Amino acid sequence: MTTQTLPPTNPADVGTQTAVRLLDVTKSYDGGPAPVTALRSVSLALSPGSFTAVMGPSGSGKSTLLNTAAGLDTPSSGRVLIGDVDISTMSADRLTRFRREHIGFVFQAYNLINHLTVAENIQLPVRLSGREPDLARQAELVESVGLTGMEDRLPGELSGGQAQRVAIARALITAPTVVFADEPTGALDSRTGAQVLDVLRETARRQGQTVVLVTHDPQVASAAERVLFLADGRLVDQLDAPTVEQITGRMVALSTGR
Repeated sequence: MTTQTLPPTNPADVGTQTAVRLLDVTKSYDGGPAPVTALRSVSLALSPGSFTAVMGPSGSGKSTLLNTAAGLDTPSSGRVLIGDVDISTMSADRLTRFRREHIGFVFQAYNLINHLTVAENIQLPVRLSGREPDLARQAELVESVGLTGMEDRLPGELSGGQAQRVAIARALITAPTVVFADEPTGALDSRTGAQVLDVLRETARRQGQTVVLVTHDPQVASAAERVLFLADGRLVDQLDAPTVEQITGRMVALSTGR
């Protein structure tokens, strides 16, 4: 399969059935003598239940894209929609509540609360919303991520792979519309990273969640259905059903400016 030099599918052509939609999103940061533009007129649409990886050279805007799409950062211009909801104009309080219900986020550094048990860490988004956790769903997730019997352990008693599995279960506990993952295997060895990726993919597939993952690793990206490539804050290419070799070749071309 040959890579394309066109941006991903135009959101205007997709219809309303999208899980994540960015419309002409630009993000600039004030700093130094001139603003720094991290995203430049990015438009994309991701279908419900899809698994998409985002790649690009260092400084291409990968993390900014993820944070903006997840509502952790506000676009300078353009719109971000999760499902049919425009989150780019929400107040901070309303956005926080919306994220708890509809957006899951998996960080490279896990971000577990050290004095809470595995079960309590998983329940945290639900309890922050003022609700009681669904224990049946929690048990299903714990089993899915391979942590049955570890519910009472503290994060300090877990391996890196186990801690990341807790973070994945926590991201899925509210049955979010979309799960964003920022280098979720970056701090793990290759074998553990592959296991965590399988868990993320399979649990999200069974739950019907959309997954958007930022990675620098072609092996990780090849697990996705589609890879989007950024360069200088713009979406410049995509691969569907990608192989490691195709991804590696495209990354080399982007890094060398070809």
